[in-house]
Amino acid sequence: MSIFYHPQKYRIEDRPMQNFIDSDEIWEILKRNENPDPGRVREVIARSLDKNRLTLDETAALINANTPELIEEIKEGARELKERVYGKRIVLFAPLYIGNLCVNNCAYCGFRTDNKKQKRITLTPEEISEEVTMLEDAGHKRLILVFGEHPKYDAKFIADTVRHVYSVKHLNGEIRRVNINAAPFDVDGFKIVKEAGIGTYQVFQETYHRDTYLKVHLGGKKRDFDWRITALDRAQEAGIDDVGIGALLGLYDWRFEVLGLLRHVNHFEAVYNVGPHTISFPRLKKASGFDAKPEFDVSDEEFTRLVAILRLAVPYTGMILTAREPAHIRDEVLQFGVSQIDGGTNIELKGYTTKNPEQNLDQEQFTIGDNRTLNEVMDELIGHGFLPSFCTACYRLKRTGEHFMEFSVPGFIKRFCQPNAMLTMAEYLEDYAPKETKEKGYRLIEENLKDYKDEQFRDKLIDRLERVKKGERDLYF
Repeated sequence: MSIFYHPQKYRIEDRPMQNFIDSDEIWEILKRNENPDPGRVREVIARSLDKNRLTLDETAALINANTPELIEEIKEGARELKERVYGKRIVLFAPLYIGNLCVNNCAYCGFRTDNKKQKRITLTPEEISEEVTMLEDAGHKRLILVFGEHPKYDAKFIADTVRHVYSVKHLNGEIRRVNINAAPFDVDGFKIVKEAGIGTYQVFQETYHRDTYLKVHLGGKKRDFDWRITALDRAQEAGIDDVGIGALLGLYDWRFEVLGLLRHVNHFEAVYNVGPHTISFPRLKKASGFDAKPEFDVSDEEFTRLVAILRLAVPYTGMILTAREPAHIRDEVLQFGVSQIDGGTNIELKGYTTKNPEQNLDQEQFTIGDNRTLNEVMDELIGHGFLPSFCTACYRLKRTGEHFMEFSVPGFIKRFCQPNAMLTMAEYLEDYAPKETKEKGYRLIEENLKDYKDEQFRDKLIDRLERVKKGERDLYF
């Protein structure tokens, strides 16, 4: 089976490793879809519910739908679509900051090179082992490693760090998937990183508006807009087909950035016959020596709405919401878009072992809004009927990139990933959960088992759950 995309043609032709963003065109698309007819908006929602990736014009119609009634219909459509594609599964991970040396001067970032208040730290292998052990003892199986952009953090350094993280095991704990958020490389550099067995490689464009990009990126390699916009093309050319894109909301108009993200999706489809594995949409937050300016501030109402719009625009793309957001916002948008969140997050260098009760922005990149422990997040998810998942089966069975889409589009995410979520959730309940969470978790698993009409499949799942209870680990479909 092959996936056939139908990417649209825009003003700049999509070609490998060439810029594809035309800011004027994006604004023209937004303008010509102003004041959309309610019937048009409902047609677009219906098209998304048929699991079609939306065009920029269709997405612009949703963005410009401003009445309370239509906004609620957009959110309700996103809730329904998420249930159809993803079921109740929510993937959990944790960030681990490896080093904050940086040669870039990004106005909004605490790591920027001219911030003399930032304490510069690069974790040693021994310190990495200690941090990973703490994360494993909390129950984590998936990490994203975060690096500043600096010659020290070259491709070999990142590859060696990934291998080291995979090697750290404690009791029943192990890290089964290591994702990367770091500076982009040339093709040869990406090949070195790929050989270490990484999961997803994230590179955020931050803003797709070139003039704004130059205003906020004051120096360093990152100031080169074209090098940044083609970063994940080079990853694809190196064989990394599992990539994550993102925009930092608040640098420019959120409506433009949503279409910029979608234009990036279209580029991947047109050139590489694959969509991005994940999309991220963090909001600008206070950092060491930086206070966010209100000109392009994204309100809570706008934020929750744009998450729903993105879900409708890209039905099969994972959407990540981090602990930048407070718990009440995270709980709300989980209902209609987000498929991955972090839990028990600490972004201070050596933060998981030092356990400082207050954030120290001079040792961190930005302010976080949700400092709940992993178990508090797990307990909250379970209480709302979500199935927390630490599953890494697709990555380890090579169901990535185009192969992941072949697996996911027919609806197998719900059929296979949801049972795998139950199995990894059972591991957590057995090894790390307090009694109350364990009881709640198994009640939720029992409720979800009732949904399986295929008795043969249900019996296989029950058998594997029992094997987990008896001490077996890493079982999956």
